[in-house]
Amino acid sequence: MNLDERVTELESRLAFQDDTLQTLNDVLVGQQRSLERMQLQMAALIKRQEEMGGQFESLEEESPPPHY
Repeated sequence: MNLDERVTELESRLAFQDDTLQTLNDVLVGQQRSLERMQLQMAALIKRQEEMGGQFESLEEESPPPHY
C-alpha cells in the first residue's frame, strides 16, 4: 500500500469514527433527557404518595364510631 492509499484509508476511518461519536453523543443526550424526565416524575410521585399517606394516617387516627 502506498502513502496516498494509507492516507485515504486513515481519512476514511477518521470520518467513520467522527460519525460514530456523533451518533453516540446524540443517543447519550436523549438518554440524559429521558433520565431527567423520569427523575421529575419520580419526585412528583413521591410527593403525591406522601400527601396521600397523610390522608390515610388521619383516617386511621380517628376514633371508632360510637356504635362500637
